[in-house]
Amino acid sequence: MKSKLFILFFMSIILIVSGCSSSKNDKNESVTIIPPDIALTPTSVKGVDDRLQIYAPFELKSDVSHLTDNEKEILPLLFQVADIMEEIYWEQTIGNREDFLDRIKDPGSALFSIINYGPWDRLNGNQSFISEIGDKPAGANFYPVDMTKEEFDAFADLNKTSQYTLIRRDKNGALKSVWYHEAFKDNIDKAVSLLKKAANLAEDPGFKKYLTLRAEALATDNYQASDFAWMDMQNSNIDFVVGPIENYEDALYGYKAAHESFILIKDIEWSKKLAKFGAMLPDLQTKLPVEPEYKKEVPGSNADIFAYDVVYYAGDCNAGSKTIAINLPNDEEVHLKMGSRKLQLKNAMRAKFEQIVVPISKMLIDESQQKYVKFDAFFENTMFHEVGHAMGIKNTLNGTQTVREALKEKYSSMEEAKADIMGLYLVTQLYEMGELTQGEVMDNYVTFFAGIFRSSRFGAASAHGKANMMRFNYFADKGVFTRSEEGIYTIHFEEMKKAMIGSLQDILTIQGNGDYEAASKLIEEKGIVMPALQADLDRLGNANIPVDIVFSQGLSRLGL
Repeated sequence: MKSKLFILFFMSIILIVSGCSSSKNDKNESVTIIPPDIALTPTSVKGVDDRLQIYAPFELKSDVSHLTDNEKEILPLLFQVADIMEEIYWEQTIGNREDFLDRIKDPGSALFSIINYGPWDRLNGNQSFISEIGDKPAGANFYPVDMTKEEFDAFADLNKTSQYTLIRRDKNGALKSVWYHEAFKDNIDKAVSLLKKAANLAEDPGFKKYLTLRAEALATDNYQASDFAWMDMQNSNIDFVVGPIENYEDALYGYKAAHESFILIKDIEWSKKLAKFGAMLPDLQTKLPVEPEYKKEVPGSNADIFAYDVVYYAGDCNAGSKTIAINLPNDEEVHLKMGSRKLQLKNAMRAKFEQIVVPISKMLIDESQQKYVKFDAFFENTMFHEVGHAMGIKNTLNGTQTVREALKEKYSSMEEAKADIMGLYLVTQLYEMGELTQGEVMDNYVTFFAGIFRSSRFGAASAHGKANMMRFNYFADKGVFTRSEEGIYTIHFEEMKKAMIGSLQDILTIQGNGDYEAASKLIEEKGIVMPALQADLDRLGNANIPVDIVFSQGLSRLGL
Protein backbone atom coordinates (compact mmCIF):
# COMPACT_ATOMS: atom_id res chain seq x y z
CA MET A 1 0.00 0.00 0.00
CA LYS A 2 1.41 3.36 -0.98
CA SER A 3 2.34 5.77 1.78
CA LYS A 4 0.01 8.44 3.07
CA LEU A 5 2.55 11.01 1.98
CA PHE A 6 2.49 9.63 -1.57
CA ILE A 7 -1.28 9.87 -1.73
CA LEU A 8 -1.43 13.41 -0.34
CA PHE A 9 1.52 15.00 -2.08
CA PHE A 10 2.43 13.15 -5.28
CA MET A 11 0.30 15.31 -7.52
CA SER A 12 1.35 18.62 -5.96
CA ILE A 13 5.05 17.82 -6.18
CA ILE A 14 4.77 16.53 -9.75
CA LEU A 15 2.91 19.71 -10.72
CA ILE A 16 5.70 21.82 -9.23
CA VAL A 17 8.32 19.93 -11.24
CA SER A 18 6.33 19.88 -14.49
CA GLY A 19 5.62 23.60 -14.08
CA CYS A 20 9.28 24.51 -14.20
CA SER A 21 10.89 25.73 -17.39
CA SER A 22 11.99 22.89 -19.62
CA SER A 23 14.34 24.85 -21.83
CA LYS A 24 17.72 23.37 -22.54
CA ASN A 25 20.98 25.21 -21.96
CA ASP A 26 23.12 24.60 -25.01
CA LYS A 27 26.46 24.66 -23.19
CA ASN A 28 25.35 22.30 -20.45
CA GLU A 29 22.61 20.02 -21.80
CA SER A 30 24.81 17.00 -22.59
CA VAL A 31 26.43 16.83 -19.14
CA THR A 32 24.85 14.34 -16.78
CA ILE A 33 26.03 11.95 -14.09
CA ILE A 34 23.15 9.49 -14.59
CA PRO A 35 23.83 6.43 -16.82
CA PRO A 36 21.95 6.98 -20.10
CA ASP A 37 19.52 4.81 -22.08
CA ILE A 38 18.60 2.26 -19.43
CA ALA A 39 15.46 1.70 -17.38
CA LEU A 40 15.82 2.78 -13.76
CA THR A 41 14.36 0.48 -11.11
CA PRO A 42 14.23 0.76 -7.30
CA THR A 43 16.45 -1.44 -5.18
CA SER A 44 13.27 -2.17 -3.20
CA VAL A 45 9.78 -0.82 -3.81
CA LYS A 46 8.86 -1.47 -0.18
CA GLY A 47 12.08 0.11 1.00
CA VAL A 48 11.34 3.28 -0.94
CA ASP A 49 7.75 3.38 0.34
CA ASP A 50 9.04 2.97 3.89
CA ARG A 51 11.47 5.84 3.41
CA LEU A 52 8.69 8.08 2.12
CA GLN A 53 7.07 7.70 5.52
CA ILE A 54 9.93 9.56 7.25
CA TYR A 55 8.63 12.84 5.82
CA ALA A 56 5.70 14.53 7.56
CA PRO A 57 3.47 16.50 5.18
CA PHE A 58 3.07 20.22 5.73
CA GLU A 59 1.26 22.90 3.72
CA LEU A 60 3.06 26.20 3.21
CA LYS A 61 0.65 29.09 3.39
CA SER A 62 0.38 32.55 4.91
CA ASP A 63 -2.08 35.37 5.34
CA VAL A 64 -1.37 37.80 2.47
CA SER A 65 -4.38 40.07 3.05
CA HIS A 66 -2.11 42.87 4.27
CA LEU A 67 -0.11 42.94 1.02
CA THR A 68 -0.70 45.73 -1.47
CA ASP A 69 -2.07 45.05 -4.95
CA ASN A 70 1.42 45.50 -6.41
CA GLU A 71 2.91 43.06 -3.92
CA LYS A 72 0.29 40.51 -4.89
CA GLU A 73 1.26 41.04 -8.55
CA ILE A 74 4.93 40.53 -7.67
CA LEU A 75 4.41 37.14 -6.03
CA PRO A 76 3.58 35.17 -9.23
CA LEU A 77 6.75 36.56 -10.83
CA LEU A 78 8.82 35.41 -7.86
CA PHE A 79 7.29 31.93 -8.04
CA GLN A 80 8.35 31.72 -11.69
CA VAL A 81 11.92 32.78 -10.85
CA ALA A 82 12.01 30.23 -8.01
CA ASP A 83 10.96 27.50 -10.44
CA ILE A 84 13.88 28.46 -12.67
CA MET A 85 16.26 28.10 -9.71
CA GLU A 86 14.72 24.65 -9.19
CA GLU A 87 15.58 23.61 -12.72
CA ILE A 88 19.15 24.92 -12.51
CA TYR A 89 19.66 23.03 -9.24
CA TRP A 90 18.61 19.78 -10.90
CA GLU A 91 21.28 20.46 -13.55
CA GLN A 92 23.85 20.97 -10.80
CA THR A 93 22.91 17.79 -8.95
CA ILE A 94 22.45 15.22 -11.73
CA GLY A 95 21.98 16.83 -15.15
CA ASN A 96 18.89 16.17 -17.25
CA ARG A 97 15.97 15.89 -14.84
CA GLU A 98 13.29 14.97 -17.36
CA ASP A 99 15.30 12.12 -18.87
CA PHE A 100 16.06 10.77 -15.40
CA LEU A 101 12.50 10.88 -14.09
CA ASP A 102 10.97 9.56 -17.31
CA ARG A 103 12.94 6.33 -16.95
CA ILE A 104 11.61 5.59 -13.43
CA LYS A 105 8.33 3.71 -13.80
CA ASP A 106 7.62 3.05 -10.11
CA PRO A 107 5.60 6.10 -8.88
CA GLY A 108 6.93 5.92 -5.33
CA SER A 109 10.53 5.88 -6.54
CA ALA A 110 9.81 8.82 -8.85
CA LEU A 111 8.39 10.79 -5.93
CA PHE A 112 11.32 9.88 -3.69
CA SER A 113 13.71 10.95 -6.47
CA ILE A 114 11.97 14.33 -6.62
CA ILE A 115 12.24 14.79 -2.85
CA ASN A 116 15.95 13.89 -3.00
CA TYR A 117 16.74 15.63 -6.31
CA GLY A 118 18.25 12.43 -7.62
CA PRO A 119 18.61 8.72 -6.85
CA TRP A 120 20.44 9.11 -3.53
CA ASP A 121 18.68 9.15 -0.16
CA ARG A 122 19.96 12.37 1.38
CA LEU A 123 18.83 11.48 4.90
CA ASN A 124 20.40 8.03 4.78
CA GLY A 125 24.04 8.70 3.96
CA ASN A 126 23.28 9.32 0.26
CA GLN A 127 22.62 5.63 -0.33
CA SER A 128 21.36 4.91 -3.82
CA PHE A 129 17.79 3.60 -4.00
CA ILE A 130 17.98 2.96 -7.77
CA SER A 131 19.55 -0.39 -8.71
CA GLU A 132 21.35 0.84 -11.81
CA ILE A 133 23.06 3.77 -10.08
CA GLY A 134 26.00 3.59 -7.68
CA ASP A 135 27.51 6.04 -5.21
CA LYS A 136 26.83 9.73 -5.47
CA PRO A 137 29.81 11.65 -6.91
CA ALA A 138 31.17 13.90 -4.19
CA GLY A 139 31.28 16.82 -6.61
CA ALA A 140 27.72 16.28 -7.82
CA ASN A 141 27.46 17.65 -11.38
CA PHE A 142 29.73 20.63 -10.71
CA TYR A 143 32.79 18.72 -11.94
CA PRO A 144 33.43 15.96 -14.52
CA VAL A 145 32.86 12.63 -12.76
CA ASP A 146 36.14 11.32 -14.17
CA MET A 147 38.18 14.26 -12.91
CA THR A 148 40.88 13.44 -10.36
CA LYS A 149 41.99 15.78 -7.60
CA GLU A 150 45.48 15.75 -9.10
CA GLU A 151 44.05 16.93 -12.41
CA PHE A 152 42.12 19.70 -10.70
CA ASP A 153 45.16 20.81 -8.71
CA ALA A 154 47.19 21.03 -11.91
CA PHE A 155 44.45 23.00 -13.71
CA ALA A 156 45.86 26.54 -13.97
CA ASP A 157 42.74 28.72 -13.92
CA LEU A 158 42.00 31.33 -11.26
CA ASN A 159 38.26 30.84 -11.79
CA LYS A 160 38.31 27.14 -10.98
CA THR A 161 37.62 27.74 -7.27
CA SER A 162 34.95 30.36 -7.85
CA GLN A 163 31.60 29.60 -6.26
CA TYR A 164 29.96 30.44 -9.57
CA THR A 165 31.69 28.25 -12.14
CA LEU A 166 31.17 24.72 -13.38
CA ILE A 167 34.22 22.65 -14.28
CA ARG A 168 33.80 21.05 -17.70
CA ARG A 169 35.95 19.52 -20.43
CA ASP A 170 36.71 21.25 -23.71
CA LYS A 171 36.64 19.49 -27.07
CA ASN A 172 40.15 18.19 -26.42
CA GLY A 173 39.25 16.75 -23.01
CA ALA A 174 41.09 19.43 -20.99
CA LEU A 175 39.41 21.07 -18.01
CA LYS A 176 37.78 24.48 -18.38
CA SER A 177 35.75 26.80 -16.14
CA VAL A 178 32.29 27.87 -17.29
CA TRP A 179 30.49 30.70 -15.50
CA TYR A 180 26.99 29.89 -14.30
CA HIS A 181 25.44 32.71 -16.34
CA GLU A 182 26.95 31.13 -19.46
CA ALA A 183 26.21 27.49 -18.59
CA PHE A 184 22.56 28.21 -17.74
CA LYS A 185 22.08 31.15 -20.11
CA ASP A 186 18.52 30.43 -21.27
CA ASN A 187 17.19 30.07 -17.75
CA ILE A 188 19.22 32.96 -16.38
CA ASP A 189 17.92 35.27 -19.12
CA LYS A 190 14.33 34.37 -18.21
CA ALA A 191 14.95 34.87 -14.49
CA VAL A 192 16.58 38.26 -15.12
CA SER A 193 13.60 39.43 -17.18
CA LEU A 194 11.13 38.34 -14.50
CA LEU A 195 13.11 40.01 -11.73
CA LYS A 196 13.16 43.28 -13.65
CA LYS A 197 9.38 43.10 -14.04
CA ALA A 198 9.06 42.49 -10.29
CA ALA A 199 11.38 45.43 -9.58
CA ASN A 200 9.21 47.73 -11.68
CA LEU A 201 6.20 46.77 -9.55
CA ALA A 202 7.99 47.05 -6.19
CA GLU A 203 6.88 50.01 -4.06
CA ASP A 204 9.43 49.59 -1.27
CA PRO A 205 12.68 51.33 -2.41
CA GLY A 206 14.90 48.75 -0.74
CA PHE A 207 13.10 45.81 -2.33
CA LYS A 208 13.15 47.54 -5.74
CA LYS A 209 16.90 48.12 -5.53
CA TYR A 210 17.59 44.56 -4.38
CA LEU A 211 15.53 42.97 -7.16
CA THR A 212 17.24 45.18 -9.75
CA LEU A 213 20.74 44.38 -8.52
CA ARG A 214 19.95 40.69 -8.06
CA ALA A 215 18.91 40.52 -11.70
CA GLU A 216 22.28 42.03 -12.64
CA ALA A 217 24.03 39.56 -10.33
CA LEU A 218 22.42 36.53 -11.96
CA ALA A 219 23.45 37.89 -15.35
CA THR A 220 27.09 38.47 -14.37
CA ASP A 221 27.83 36.15 -11.41
CA ASN A 222 28.92 39.20 -9.42
CA TYR A 223 26.74 39.06 -6.30
CA GLN A 224 28.27 41.39 -3.76
CA ALA A 225 26.41 44.58 -4.73
CA SER A 226 23.07 42.78 -4.49
CA ASP A 227 24.12 41.26 -1.15
CA PHE A 228 24.76 44.74 0.23
CA ALA A 229 21.39 45.88 -1.18
CA TRP A 230 19.69 42.93 0.49
CA MET A 231 21.25 43.95 3.81
CA ASP A 232 19.74 47.42 3.39
CA MET A 233 16.27 46.01 2.66
CA GLN A 234 14.64 46.38 6.06
CA ASN A 235 10.99 47.27 5.48
CA SER A 236 9.58 45.08 2.72
CA ASN A 237 6.61 42.81 3.49
CA ILE A 238 8.02 40.27 1.02
CA ASP A 239 11.51 38.81 1.04
CA PHE A 240 13.04 36.78 -1.76
CA VAL A 241 16.22 34.75 -1.43
CA VAL A 242 17.42 33.71 -4.88
CA GLY A 243 20.57 32.54 -6.63
CA PRO A 244 23.61 30.31 -6.02
CA ILE A 245 24.11 30.51 -2.26
CA GLU A 246 25.14 27.48 -0.19
CA ASN A 247 28.06 25.10 -0.77
CA TYR A 248 26.72 21.90 0.82
CA GLU A 249 26.10 20.10 -2.48
CA ASP A 250 29.79 20.27 -3.40
CA ALA A 251 31.18 17.61 -1.07
CA LEU A 252 34.37 17.34 -3.13
CA TYR A 253 35.86 20.75 -2.34
CA GLY A 254 33.03 22.83 -0.91
CA TYR A 255 33.72 25.52 -3.51
CA LYS A 256 30.59 25.54 -5.66
CA ALA A 257 27.36 27.28 -4.67
CA ALA A 258 24.04 25.72 -5.63
CA HIS A 259 20.94 27.57 -6.82
CA GLU A 260 17.93 27.92 -4.57
CA SER A 261 15.09 30.23 -3.66
CA PHE A 262 12.85 31.09 -0.70
CA ILE A 263 9.71 33.23 -0.95
CA LEU A 264 8.89 34.79 2.42
CA ILE A 265 6.07 36.84 3.93
CA LYS A 266 7.09 38.93 6.94
CA ASP A 267 5.47 38.26 10.32
CA ILE A 268 5.38 41.84 11.51
CA GLU A 269 4.46 41.21 15.16
CA TRP A 270 7.11 38.57 15.79
CA SER A 271 9.71 40.63 13.95
CA LYS A 272 9.17 43.54 16.34
CA LYS A 273 10.11 41.25 19.25
CA LEU A 274 13.44 40.38 17.64
CA ALA A 275 14.56 43.80 16.42
CA LYS A 276 16.87 44.66 19.33
CA PHE A 277 19.27 41.72 19.07
CA GLY A 278 21.17 42.72 15.91
CA ALA A 279 22.69 45.79 17.56
CA MET A 280 24.08 43.64 20.38
CA LEU A 281 26.33 41.46 18.23
CA PRO A 282 29.58 43.51 18.45
CA ASP A 283 29.40 43.52 22.25
CA LEU A 284 28.60 39.80 22.37
CA GLN A 285 31.61 39.16 20.12
CA THR A 286 33.93 40.75 22.68
CA LYS A 287 32.61 38.36 25.35
CA LEU A 288 33.48 35.16 23.45
CA PRO A 289 35.59 32.85 25.66
CA VAL A 290 38.66 32.76 23.38
CA GLU A 291 41.94 34.60 23.08
CA PRO A 292 41.61 38.13 21.63
CA GLU A 293 43.03 37.25 18.21
CA TYR A 294 40.20 34.76 17.63
CA LYS A 295 37.53 37.43 18.17
CA LYS A 296 39.23 40.51 16.74
CA GLU A 297 36.81 40.71 13.82
CA VAL A 298 33.74 42.78 14.63
CA PRO A 299 30.44 41.61 13.16
CA GLY A 300 28.33 44.36 11.66
CA SER A 301 25.64 45.75 13.94
CA ASN A 302 23.34 46.64 11.04
CA ALA A 303 22.00 43.09 11.01
CA ASP A 304 18.29 42.49 11.29
CA ILE A 305 16.50 39.53 12.83
CA PHE A 306 13.05 39.02 11.40
CA ALA A 307 10.37 36.34 11.48
CA TYR A 308 8.61 35.14 8.35
CA ASP A 309 6.17 32.65 6.99
CA VAL A 310 7.94 30.78 4.22
CA VAL A 311 5.62 30.05 1.30
CA TYR A 312 7.99 28.44 -1.21
CA TYR A 313 11.20 26.42 -1.17
CA ALA A 314 13.00 25.70 -4.45
CA GLY A 315 16.30 24.07 -5.30
CA ASP A 316 19.06 23.43 -2.80
CA CYS A 317 17.09 24.51 0.29
CA ASN A 318 14.36 21.96 -0.56
CA ALA A 319 16.71 18.97 -0.91
CA GLY A 320 16.63 16.49 1.96
CA SER A 321 16.38 18.24 5.34
CA LYS A 322 14.51 21.54 5.16
CA THR A 323 16.01 24.80 6.37
CA ILE A 324 13.99 26.53 9.10
CA ALA A 325 16.15 29.64 9.48
CA ILE A 326 18.42 31.62 7.21
CA ASN A 327 21.63 33.54 7.90
CA LEU A 328 22.81 35.39 4.80
CA PRO A 329 24.68 36.60 2.89
CA ASN A 330 27.66 34.26 3.10
CA ASP A 331 30.12 36.85 1.78
CA GLU A 332 32.71 37.38 4.53
CA GLU A 333 33.31 41.01 3.50
CA VAL A 334 29.60 41.80 3.81
CA HIS A 335 29.57 40.11 7.24
CA LEU A 336 32.37 42.30 8.50
CA LYS A 337 31.03 45.57 7.09
CA MET A 338 27.32 45.13 7.72
CA GLY A 339 26.70 41.82 9.45
CA SER A 340 24.08 39.44 8.15
CA ARG A 341 20.32 39.05 8.14
CA LYS A 342 18.78 36.31 10.27
CA LEU A 343 15.43 35.18 8.93
CA GLN A 344 13.36 32.85 11.10
CA LEU A 345 10.91 30.68 9.14
CA LYS A 346 8.33 30.47 11.87
CA ASN A 347 5.67 28.30 10.22
CA ALA A 348 8.16 25.63 9.08
CA MET A 349 9.92 25.84 12.43
CA ARG A 350 6.71 25.20 14.35
CA ALA A 351 5.91 22.23 12.09
CA LYS A 352 9.26 20.61 12.92
CA PHE A 353 8.90 21.34 16.62
CA GLU A 354 5.41 19.90 16.97
CA GLN A 355 5.76 16.94 14.63
CA ILE A 356 9.34 15.93 15.44
CA VAL A 357 10.98 17.55 18.49
CA VAL A 358 8.08 17.03 20.91
CA PRO A 359 7.62 13.32 20.06
CA ILE A 360 11.40 12.79 20.34
CA SER A 361 11.52 14.39 23.77
CA LYS A 362 8.60 12.28 25.03
CA MET A 363 10.47 9.15 24.02
CA LEU A 364 14.07 10.00 24.99
CA ILE A 365 14.11 12.79 27.63
CA ASP A 366 13.55 12.00 31.32
CA GLU A 367 9.98 12.77 32.31
CA SER A 368 11.12 15.27 34.95
CA GLN A 369 12.83 17.37 32.24
CA GLN A 370 10.24 17.17 29.46
CA LYS A 371 8.62 20.34 30.82
CA TYR A 372 11.63 22.28 29.55
CA VAL A 373 11.00 21.39 25.90
CA LYS A 374 9.25 24.51 24.59
CA PHE A 375 8.66 26.13 21.21
CA ASP A 376 10.00 29.52 22.33
CA ALA A 377 13.27 27.84 23.34
CA PHE A 378 13.40 25.98 20.01
CA PHE A 379 12.79 29.28 18.21
CA GLU A 380 15.53 31.03 20.21
CA ASN A 381 18.04 28.21 19.72
CA THR A 382 17.38 28.20 15.99
CA MET A 383 17.53 31.98 15.75
CA PHE A 384 20.81 32.26 17.62
CA HIS A 385 22.26 29.37 15.62
CA GLU A 386 21.85 31.67 12.62
CA VAL A 387 23.23 34.62 14.58
CA GLY A 388 26.16 32.37 15.49
CA HIS A 389 27.19 32.09 11.86
CA ALA A 390 28.03 35.80 11.90
CA MET A 391 30.14 35.51 15.05
CA GLY A 392 33.68 34.29 15.62
CA ILE A 393 36.24 34.59 12.87
CA LYS A 394 35.93 34.65 9.08
CA ASN A 395 39.59 34.98 8.09
CA THR A 396 42.51 32.89 9.32
CA LEU A 397 44.90 34.52 11.76
CA ASN A 398 47.76 34.52 9.26
CA GLY A 399 45.62 36.63 6.91
CA THR A 400 46.19 34.48 3.84
CA GLN A 401 42.76 32.86 3.48
CA THR A 402 39.20 32.89 4.58
CA VAL A 403 38.24 30.09 6.95
CA ARG A 404 36.05 28.68 4.17
CA GLU A 405 39.03 28.46 1.83
CA ALA A 406 41.34 26.95 4.46
CA LEU A 407 38.98 24.19 5.62
CA LYS A 408 37.74 23.30 2.10
CA GLU A 409 35.13 20.51 2.16
CA LYS A 410 35.36 20.32 5.98
CA TYR A 411 34.17 23.90 6.31
CA SER A 412 30.41 23.28 6.19
CA SER A 413 30.41 20.71 9.00
CA MET A 414 32.72 22.82 11.16
CA GLU A 415 30.70 25.97 10.53
CA GLU A 416 27.42 24.24 11.41
CA ALA A 417 29.03 22.84 14.57
CA LYS A 418 30.20 26.35 15.47
CA ALA A 419 26.78 27.88 14.87
CA ASP A 420 25.08 25.20 16.99
CA ILE A 421 27.21 25.75 20.05
CA MET A 422 27.63 29.49 19.49
CA GLY A 423 23.85 29.86 19.47
CA LEU A 424 23.53 28.14 22.83
CA TYR A 425 26.35 30.27 24.23
CA LEU A 426 24.64 33.48 23.06
CA VAL A 427 21.32 32.42 24.61
CA THR A 428 23.13 31.79 27.88
CA GLN A 429 24.77 35.21 27.75
CA LEU A 430 21.49 36.97 27.01
CA TYR A 431 19.79 35.29 29.97
CA GLU A 432 22.67 36.35 32.21
CA MET A 433 22.45 39.91 30.83
CA GLY A 434 18.71 40.03 31.50
CA GLU A 435 17.88 40.44 27.79
CA LEU A 436 15.92 37.17 27.64
CA THR A 437 13.36 37.08 30.40
CA GLN A 438 10.60 34.69 29.36
CA GLY A 439 11.14 31.10 30.41
CA GLU A 440 14.50 29.97 31.78
CA VAL A 441 17.81 28.96 30.28
CA MET A 442 17.20 25.30 31.16
CA ASP A 443 14.42 25.37 28.55
CA ASN A 444 17.02 26.13 25.93
CA TYR A 445 19.47 23.50 27.15
CA VAL A 446 17.00 20.61 27.22
CA THR A 447 15.36 21.68 23.96
CA PHE A 448 18.84 21.98 22.39
CA PHE A 449 19.69 18.46 23.55
CA ALA A 450 16.44 17.04 22.16
CA GLY A 451 17.28 18.82 18.90
CA ILE A 452 20.53 16.88 18.61
CA PHE A 453 18.53 13.69 18.02
CA ARG A 454 16.40 15.46 15.41
CA SER A 455 19.35 16.71 13.39
CA SER A 456 21.51 13.59 13.82
CA ARG A 457 18.82 11.72 11.89
CA PHE A 458 19.75 13.75 8.81
CA GLY A 459 22.74 11.42 8.47
CA ALA A 460 26.46 11.81 7.91
CA ALA A 461 25.93 13.08 4.35
CA SER A 462 24.46 16.28 5.83
CA ALA A 463 26.72 18.96 7.30
CA HIS A 464 24.02 19.60 9.91
CA GLY A 465 23.77 15.91 10.74
CA LYS A 466 27.52 15.53 11.09
CA ALA A 467 27.71 18.64 13.29
CA ASN A 468 25.13 17.19 15.67
CA MET A 469 26.94 13.85 15.85
CA MET A 470 30.06 15.78 16.82
CA ARG A 471 28.06 17.62 19.46
CA PHE A 472 26.55 14.44 20.93
CA ASN A 473 29.90 12.66 21.16
CA TYR A 474 31.60 15.69 22.71
CA PHE A 475 28.83 15.94 25.30
CA ALA A 476 29.15 12.23 26.02
CA ASP A 477 32.88 12.63 26.67
CA LYS A 478 32.24 15.55 29.04
CA GLY A 479 29.54 13.88 31.13
CA VAL A 480 26.80 16.24 30.00
CA PHE A 481 24.08 13.61 30.26
CA THR A 482 23.21 10.34 31.89
CA ARG A 483 21.59 7.62 29.79
CA SER A 484 19.55 5.00 31.64
CA GLU A 485 19.46 1.34 30.66
CA GLU A 486 16.09 2.05 29.05
CA GLY A 487 17.65 4.75 26.86
CA ILE A 488 16.25 7.76 28.75
CA TYR A 489 18.44 10.87 28.97
CA THR A 490 18.88 13.26 31.87
CA ILE A 491 20.78 16.49 31.18
CA HIS A 492 23.21 17.96 33.73
CA PHE A 493 23.11 21.73 33.39
CA GLU A 494 26.50 22.75 34.83
CA GLU A 495 28.37 20.08 32.88
CA MET A 496 26.58 21.12 29.70
CA LYS A 497 27.50 24.76 30.26
CA LYS A 498 31.18 23.88 30.72
CA ALA A 499 31.17 21.60 27.68
CA MET A 500 29.50 24.31 25.61
CA ILE A 501 32.36 26.72 26.37
CA GLY A 502 35.06 24.10 25.74
CA SER A 503 33.57 23.08 22.43
CA LEU A 504 33.23 26.68 21.28
CA GLN A 505 36.87 27.35 22.14
CA ASP A 506 38.03 24.28 20.21
CA ILE A 507 36.08 25.13 17.07
CA LEU A 508 37.00 28.82 16.96
CA THR A 509 40.66 27.90 17.42
CA ILE A 510 40.56 25.43 14.52
CA GLN A 511 38.79 27.98 12.33
CA GLY A 512 41.12 30.84 13.23
CA ASN A 513 44.18 28.70 12.61
CA GLY A 514 42.74 27.43 9.33
CA ASP A 515 43.74 24.00 10.61
CA TYR A 516 42.47 21.59 7.97
CA GLU A 517 44.11 18.57 9.61
CA ALA A 518 42.55 19.29 13.01
CA ALA A 519 39.14 19.79 11.43
CA SER A 520 39.47 16.53 9.52
CA LYS A 521 40.50 14.65 12.66
CA LEU A 522 37.64 16.07 14.70
CA ILE A 523 35.05 15.21 12.06
CA GLU A 524 36.49 11.73 11.47
CA GLU A 525 36.56 10.86 15.17
CA LYS A 526 33.43 12.63 16.43
CA GLY A 527 31.22 13.13 13.38
CA ILE A 528 29.91 9.57 13.53
CA VAL A 529 27.01 7.77 15.14
CA MET A 530 28.11 5.64 18.10
CA PRO A 531 26.17 2.40 18.83
CA ALA A 532 24.11 3.79 21.73
CA LEU A 533 23.01 6.80 19.72
CA GLN A 534 22.20 4.61 16.72
CA ALA A 535 20.02 2.40 18.90
CA ASP A 536 18.08 5.44 20.07
CA LEU A 537 17.72 6.79 16.54
CA ASP A 538 16.42 3.37 15.48
CA ARG A 539 13.85 3.53 18.28
CA LEU A 540 12.62 6.85 16.92
CA GLY A 541 12.30 5.33 13.47
CA ASN A 542 10.47 2.27 14.77
CA ALA A 543 8.04 4.60 16.54
CA ASN A 544 7.33 6.29 13.17
CA ILE A 545 8.48 9.69 14.37
CA PRO A 546 9.15 11.71 11.20
CA VAL A 547 12.69 12.66 10.30
CA ASP A 548 11.73 15.77 8.36
CA ILE A 549 8.90 17.52 6.53
CA VAL A 550 7.88 17.74 2.90
CA PHE A 551 5.83 20.56 1.47
CA SER A 552 2.62 21.08 -0.37
CA GLN A 553 3.34 24.52 -1.77
CA GLY A 554 2.55 26.90 -4.57
CA LEU A 555 0.80 30.12 -5.45
CA SER A 556 -2.65 28.53 -5.06
CA ARG A 557 -1.97 27.93 -1.33
CA LEU A 558 -1.97 31.70 -0.90
CA GLY A 559 -5.36 32.10 -2.52
CA LEU A 560 -3.80 33.97 -5.46
